[in-house]
Amino acid sequence: MRAFLFHAAWVMSMTDSLRIVSYNVRYFGHALRGLASTLGPKRRVAAALATLEPLPDIICLQEVETQSFRSSVAHRRAHPGETQLEAFMGRMEETFALLNRPMPYEAFYFRAHRYGVRDFSLYTTGLAILVNTRRLSVDTHNVDAPHPITHHHVRMLRERKQSRICAHMRLVRQEDGLPLHVFNTHLSLPTPFARAFWATRDKMGNGINQLHEARALATLVQRHSKGEPFVVCGDFNSPPASPVYRFFCDEAHFTSAQVAVGQIDPRASRGFPTAGFMHVRMHLDHIFSSERVRWLDTDGTHAFGDTRSRFHGLSDHMPLIARFRVEPLAVQAEASTSPAP
Repeated sequence: MRAFLFHAAWVMSMTDSLRIVSYNVRYFGHALRGLASTLGPKRRVAAALATLEPLPDIICLQEVETQSFRSSVAHRRAHPGETQLEAFMGRMEETFALLNRPMPYEAFYFRAHRYGVRDFSLYTTGLAILVNTRRLSVDTHNVDAPHPITHHHVRMLRERKQSRICAHMRLVRQEDGLPLHVFNTHLSLPTPFARAFWATRDKMGNGINQLHEARALATLVQRHSKGEPFVVCGDFNSPPASPVYRFFCDEAHFTSAQVAVGQIDPRASRGFPTAGFMHVRMHLDHIFSSERVRWLDTDGTHAFGDTRSRFHGLSDHMPLIARFRVEPLAVQAEASTSPAP
């Protein structure tokens, strides 16, 4: 009887919860050190995501191209207008067909920046969000006009600096109508044009431009979520304990998924690397949330370099994978007003 009740509670927990993945895929070009995108990484990333159990309900990707020389020089497109995200979704379709399972995802692309001359695009940048439409309905999104958050420390370089944006979607869970806002972003690297950059040994997360972008991001999250539950994920180029990270947790009052489940110590900047360059290991990727999101686990999340992960070697980042439950407002209000034991 006890085993039956445990299994029933586990099943209810899995059906009542949602799972999210945040992953910097490096333009699906890691096999060629980011110089060009190839078909193989798209297929391997698709296979790694499609075989996760349970399947993610939301997949947030960073560093996804539209169309450019870099995205197509080593990968012949299925048709002239095919984007990198469309090519990747084609691999997702193939993978689910091989698994004899229906493909549940609808993909949304958010353009950020284009480098090129006239009609020739050398490379482009952007974000993507994949939604499991069997569990979630898309209410609104900002695909046509993603929110700009770039801070230009040197205005004369404004046109050359990579634009930073925040993708936003309002989703509704189909079984109960609970809303959830999803924000996906990729913050700038710290600017070397500020004196503080050279005054500290730890650069990442200490840039004055990064703090400006963090404040802009927090402001738009609060403005667009309007008190409804939200998750914010992406590549923040900032480790735990950095000024940017502390701003999100201490001033914006965001909750870190990894901290909530005990996976990381927020005071340790190098305890759990999510990205790597040569021999350097850094914790740059995070998933945050509002207080009405209760984090359950980060099963499937591995540190960069962990060969046990199905994502090992597919990018210079590792994905963050987390499961959570959205608490109805009445439950959250009751918990906040109940007397302490």
